[in-house]
Amino acid sequence: MTAFVIFWAILGVATLALALYRKFVTMHEDDYVHLSAGEERLIPQQLATFKRIGAIDRWGVTMTIVTVVLGLALAALYLYQIVLRQY
Repeated sequence: MTAFVIFWAILGVATLALALYRKFVTMHEDDYVHLSAGEERLIPQQLATFKRIGAIDRWGVTMTIVTVVLGLALAALYLYQIVLRQY
């Protein structure tokens, strides 16, 4: 069971690292929509940043769900083992 807990902890740290990476990407994000003729060169950069944040968000949601489900499964398994030892 220790190996599963270590895997779960590593998965949790990876999820937190992804959240930190998203924070760093959004720090450099331009919050204004550039539509005028002089700002055309900024549009591709905004689109690329938007796509990168979207990909990070998809992975973040997936990793968060997997981390929570695995943590709940480990907790249930641990409680099940405790109950078996008592009887």
